[in-house]
Amino acid sequence: MRILAGRFKGHNLLAPPGRTQTRPITGRARKSLFDILSPHLAGAMVLDLYCGTGTMGLEALSRGARACWFADRDRTALKRLRRNIQALNVQDCCGVWQGDVPARLRRWLTDLDGAVDVAFVDPPYAETRRWTWGVIEQRLFGPLGGKLAGDGTVVLRTPASLAVPQRIDILAATRTKRYGGTVVTLLEPNVEEK
Repeated sequence: MRILAGRFKGHNLLAPPGRTQTRPITGRARKSLFDILSPHLAGAMVLDLYCGTGTMGLEALSRGARACWFADRDRTALKRLRRNIQALNVQDCCGVWQGDVPARLRRWLTDLDGAVDVAFVDPPYAETRRWTWGVIEQRLFGPLGGKLAGDGTVVLRTPASLAVPQRIDILAATRTKRYGGTVVTLLEPNVEEK
């Protein structure tokens, strides 16, 4: 795994440990996604939820984001994330949260000054298949939508077999892109409801 573009282009990243639920996004899919997101990244506050070893958030920092907060429950993956952060020497613009994302997100978001511009939400597929949308809306997408900038974007990555609602709390699906067995849904705040 390596950074594809920006100031850290070509830098290798530690991959997730062998026994993990983490599924790194392919280079081709990541390039396509960041081509779409590039106008939103300069000076952005980014969240990388279910981050694994931080590929998405670190790519965003390489492409001009000003700060990124990472969250995951897997301690081994987070150890590798911290090593990746140190290798890029970006400790001053990163924060790491460890724990269950839906259970703790509302509290974590109170630590942030200002709004979130881009949020990557990439849970393990086994977890998304157990989601009850009403519950996950209240615990994850509601708090996230409330902290999102008016022109912010949530990037949700799910298995292609999972039907993602067109509206989740104040967020509306604006674009969907399929990459093999994965679907990426871009969600943005509905200004009328914010």
